[in-house]
Amino acid sequence: MAQVTKHELDGQVDGSINEKPEYAEKYDHESGNSYTDGDEDSPIEEVRAIVPNTDDPTLPVYTFRMWFLGIIFAAALAFVNMFFWFRQNAMTVSALVIQLISYPIGKFLEKVIPRSRFFNPGPFNIKEHVLITIMANCASGTAYAIDILTIQRVFYGVDIGYGGGILLVWTTQLLGYGMAGFLRPYLVYPPSMVWPGNLSNISLFRSFHIVDKDWTGPTRFRYFLYAFAGMFVYYWIPGYFFQVLTFFSWACWIAPNNVVLGQLTSGLNGLGMLALTFDWQTMVSYLLTPLVVPWWAIANIAVGFIIVAWVLSPILYYTNVWESKKFPIITSELFDKDGNYWDNSRVLNPDNTINDTAYEEYGPMYMTSFFAFTYGIMFAGLTSVITHTVLYHGKDIIQQYKRSRTEDMDIHGKLMRAYPEVPQLWYMAIFFISFGVSFAVLYCWPMQLPWWGMFLAVAIAGFFVLPIGIVCALTNQLPGLNIITEFIIGFALPGKPIANVTFKTYGYISSYQCIIFVQDLKLGHYLKIPPRAMFNAQVVGTLIGGTVNLITARWVLDTVENVCTPHAYPFTCPSARTFYAASIVWGTIGPKRMFAGDSIYSSMLYFFLIGFILPIPFWYAHKKYPNVTWLKYVHIPLIFNATGMMPPAVPLNFTSWCATGFVFMYYIRRYHKTWWLKYNYVTSAAFDSAVAICTLVIFGVVMGSGYTPDWWGNGGQGLYNNFDNCPHGTSNFAGQLPGE
Repeated sequence: MAQVTKHELDGQVDGSINEKPEYAEKYDHESGNSYTDGDEDSPIEEVRAIVPNTDDPTLPVYTFRMWFLGIIFAAALAFVNMFFWFRQNAMTVSALVIQLISYPIGKFLEKVIPRSRFFNPGPFNIKEHVLITIMANCASGTAYAIDILTIQRVFYGVDIGYGGGILLVWTTQLLGYGMAGFLRPYLVYPPSMVWPGNLSNISLFRSFHIVDKDWTGPTRFRYFLYAFAGMFVYYWIPGYFFQVLTFFSWACWIAPNNVVLGQLTSGLNGLGMLALTFDWQTMVSYLLTPLVVPWWAIANIAVGFIIVAWVLSPILYYTNVWESKKFPIITSELFDKDGNYWDNSRVLNPDNTINDTAYEEYGPMYMTSFFAFTYGIMFAGLTSVITHTVLYHGKDIIQQYKRSRTEDMDIHGKLMRAYPEVPQLWYMAIFFISFGVSFAVLYCWPMQLPWWGMFLAVAIAGFFVLPIGIVCALTNQLPGLNIITEFIIGFALPGKPIANVTFKTYGYISSYQCIIFVQDLKLGHYLKIPPRAMFNAQVVGTLIGGTVNLITARWVLDTVENVCTPHAYPFTCPSARTFYAASIVWGTIGPKRMFAGDSIYSSMLYFFLIGFILPIPFWYAHKKYPNVTWLKYVHIPLIFNATGMMPPAVPLNFTSWCATGFVFMYYIRRYHKTWWLKYNYVTSAAFDSAVAICTLVIFGVVMGSGYTPDWWGNGGQGLYNNFDNCPHGTSNFAGQLPGE
């Protein structure tokens, strides 16, 4: 399945393989007419342990239950995640929630709907369950194009309406799907293309559809209800009555007028040292739930975070590197040479292109030392993926790719012969229709990107998609192309911010959507879902998700006063503001001015080299000292790519996420293994869904009544009225706000 953090499923796969070996021997109790070719099974050990080597081609898939639940859940998930995307803590409700709650609802419909070939053909089966989850999953991720539409409207004064908006969303989401059809022979059919991220999902699907013997305690669904109810009731405290618990900056309150203490300890606007949170939404924002991430990965992220946020960033700031003391310690906002907020309108022509003369008078533009340094971290993250993959997985990739070109079809491929494949023409139609409509978007609305930019964006995506797909299929790593795309178009087409983000979206998201589509196809391949049913569910889910995303985004932009500003808390749009800052850095100003030549940030380009080299000594040390166990767990790309999320993430998101991960993925997993196996993933899904629904209820209460308890515990007290009551979290070193 799709839309997961880069490493979170490694631990699930490992746990599923080692802790549930019985799956290799059981048969799905639904498959009364199952087929298997004797003892034939997958040549891959991990697949043998999890994936059934049986199938029942008579199980119905196009049922009322599948379409009804799939459409409802796709729309619901798209709305909830789009709504949260605008909030300070941009929590994402994953399709795992749908995977859990759709089963009892499907079983309920099985009992109450009269028997019918379409409406109720019999027991709610695993294939219906998979298609419902896939449809919801395709709608769960907020469309990247919404970033463009938001910054155009809020910051650039351009509104392309529903017509341009829906075409931009659909074309960016579907273009990559058209590429996926050409990759099936290389990434779906070969047994050696494992896609380890799918294995944990298969184990969870089968746990619902297998009669589990020797079970004690509440069932997973009953426990889900208990955990959901408990979190729903509790969340009214940090979500409505005592909101300072969200960013509990207690250390700052000891000496609230101390500027350095405020910068270091503010949970909302500073480095979050000693700050706490009692809000599940804060814990899972940006990095998603830690309850599915292996402990070794959490430890890597924790080490990287401490080095970047609590060691190097304070050194850069307090030694005044890049005149950083003029600005707050951490923010994605941009500044002029006097320390005031950057006014981008002063360097733009009426058509939102740069006015070079105005920039020479007003510039140069500055970033906080933290923000500039995280760009270097992202540069290093990109090149470290290449080196790490070559050193740690290079031989395996080459060998398994060669096998994929010549190896025979395994049992899963043979069983899939029972179903007609999706014609290549379907994929070609999606690709060329999306590609053609993209030009209508470029020329009917002010997107600034010339025709050749569209060809270049698709060419970059097409060039990288197969090697990236191979890496992801074997290692569960999905390197992104966002930095490379905005870097290239920034040099090729400087001074045009909307063109930059449009090019980035078509180039980056096309490859991303293609890989996600192929990953879901492999899930369907493992669970013997008819390929045409998978194709239809994925496309329908994506269309629903994009449509609901657009409607929700425009509703929020229309109804929330001062949206995307601190005055609209919690609707501060941290992701959109970071996206806007990137449009200025890479588009308006351009990489040549910001990072090349005599720019003060030119040293950040060395991080391309640092990222390329840094995995080498750890790999060499691991080979030379194989008995030093911790060396094999050092993962440089993970350290770089995770910490590169700040901003819009703040350090408190990382500290609370790592602490929660330690409790569940180290302590409970090690010392309470039985409970962990039964209820860990269910706990995550219950808390996510309870917080999401409670937040929507609270939003309705506030909008309907216009009342929120006004007291110290709900923030906004003291100097500067900061939400966490820490006045100097947003101050510069002189204790002043930018512009004072």
